[in-house]
Amino acid sequence: MINLREQYGQFGISETVYQFGKEILDSLQERFTQIDLVAEYNQLKVIRAMQTANVSEACLLGTTGYGYNDLGRDTLEKVYAAVFQTEDALVRPQITCGTHALALALMSNLRPGDELLSPVGKPYDTLEEVIGIRPSKGSLREYGISYRQVELLPDGGFDYEGIRTALNEKTKLVTIQRSKGYQTRPTLSVAQIGELISFIKGIRPEVICMVDNCYGEFVETIEPSQMGADMVVGSLIKNPGGGLAPIGGYIAGRKDCVENAAYRLTSPGLGKEVGASLGVLPSLYQGLFLAPTVTASALKGAIFAANVYEKIGFSVVPDASQSRHDIIQAVTFGSPEGVIAFCEGIQAAASVDSFVTPEPWDMPGYDSQVIMAAGAFVSGSSIELSADGPIAPPYAVYFQGGLTFPHAKLGILMTLQRLRDKGVVTSDFKRQV
Repeated sequence: MINLREQYGQFGISETVYQFGKEILDSLQERFTQIDLVAEYNQLKVIRAMQTANVSEACLLGTTGYGYNDLGRDTLEKVYAAVFQTEDALVRPQITCGTHALALALMSNLRPGDELLSPVGKPYDTLEEVIGIRPSKGSLREYGISYRQVELLPDGGFDYEGIRTALNEKTKLVTIQRSKGYQTRPTLSVAQIGELISFIKGIRPEVICMVDNCYGEFVETIEPSQMGADMVVGSLIKNPGGGLAPIGGYIAGRKDCVENAAYRLTSPGLGKEVGASLGVLPSLYQGLFLAPTVTASALKGAIFAANVYEKIGFSVVPDASQSRHDIIQAVTFGSPEGVIAFCEGIQAAASVDSFVTPEPWDMPGYDSQVIMAAGAFVSGSSIELSADGPIAPPYAVYFQGGLTFPHAKLGILMTLQRLRDKGVVTSDFKRQV
């Protein structure tokens, strides 16, 4: 007989914490079955895209130098275009992170005198310096590109009248952040994004609608590009890299928008023709192949976390029963101690660097100290088991990832044990006031 309890005990998880988690997990099996169905649908979609693009063994070979005629690189971009149902895609290891991919999409499709609009409120912290909300060298603001935003309504809905007023003859591009970032607002569903894009296009059809798709890929059976988005943008060390991609980002969308991004990434006159793949193609292909099931594992972990912490009495977004549109789970502790203890638990569950203790630090791109827990095989990969949050009110932590559900489960049980040991949660699993 398999003795799971004994195994968890070796990680310092007590009998009471183990049983508390088991009771919650037993109630989630029907919901997990639905997640598996979405993963199966998306798995078939990815396989079909690879077959349609004629992926061959030769596609797994890399290039160096200029990277001319890189079959694997060019075929991978066809695969991404097929998966996201777009005209074209740019998928490159030279795109260093999600923020870089977003900055590239913005800077290549905006010109001096244009205006950028966010109809979903404040963007993610690192984009503030890209835009110039916080002064930074090379920002859009320095190039004469203005910015305005329309806040979401108190219930998380769109302020359609405010958006109508904000749209004007200078509005060139609208950026829609799907995930919540370091906020406790709901994540936007693909259907909601489609409704917003339809509204914007009904007023100004020429406006480019770009979706920051980070953390949302493969959570649903459709993507924002199928609902009218001109560009969808993301990072390969999140969902679509499946935990194997060591670096990279993607921009999928209208051919002209992608072409603009390619010329900005490399050089005018060169565009997509250059950019060696440097031996990373096998991990990019295989990571995309695994992405639907890896995303499903992370999604199950997020739902498990929501149910655990809501039952204890903490505010969670999404709540335990809401539908899911990304892999991020926000838990508001109301104190730095809760955020820090949670991150310590995640780090202690890691396969890499489990012996280190995460501490808040002044991370580039953020306006407050941030704590991050990520014992990852790929540095900073947030499709792997990880958690982070700013040390600032309302003191919320953002949990995501888990290449396998057993790892995500271990991470959540370790956080609960750490919070209980530190007195943030009482011995009978009540929130300490």
